[in-house]
Amino acid sequence: MDAGPQVPTGAGLTELRTAAASCTGCDLYRRATQTVFGQGGRHAAAILVGEQPGDQEDRAGEPFVGPAGRLLDRALDDAGIDRREVYLTNAVKHFKFRPAERGKRRIHQKPSRVEVVACRPWLLAEIAALRPELVVCLGATAAQSLMGGKFRLTAHRGDVLDPPDLLDPPARLVATTHPSAVLRAPDRDEAYRALVADLRAAAEVLR
Repeated sequence: MDAGPQVPTGAGLTELRTAAASCTGCDLYRRATQTVFGQGGRHAAAILVGEQPGDQEDRAGEPFVGPAGRLLDRALDDAGIDRREVYLTNAVKHFKFRPAERGKRRIHQKPSRVEVVACRPWLLAEIAALRPELVVCLGATAAQSLMGGKFRLTAHRGDVLDPPDLLDPPARLVATTHPSAVLRAPDRDEAYRALVADLRAAAEVLR
């Protein structure tokens, strides 16, 4: 499984988005409603990368429009980062889920390493098209997509890291928790403060 052959070389965001809409690089496209490509400023200095679209994002076709997205909006504002000046995307562009035992609800499933690697060419193409100063990885899946499967978020969260070898052009990287993890945390206030602190470290890079 590899989306690479479907990614147009040297393309801009509009061409990439059009091409990604028909991506069959892994089997997740078979059940998802649609490809959820990145959105944001074409001259964004920072790209924020999540794991994958959720149920609401899959239906809307836009990243970070559900509860985690609303929490991220608030955290960015508290960290002094204007969401309108960043680009939001995901490491995996299709929603992976399982049906609930009862009702029509769709339960999020973590994408496999194979699926993350298969979709990585789209993420690298977005970064190449935007040429950002900074990539902020929201959660371990996003960080491992760029830093490798051995990367440990708990050891490096909030640190400003040197550009990983995969990035061309190079950009520094900050890894933090995903906003959905904050929503699930036993102490949500503490988890939220930690997320904002990491985003403030990202904001310092941009300044």
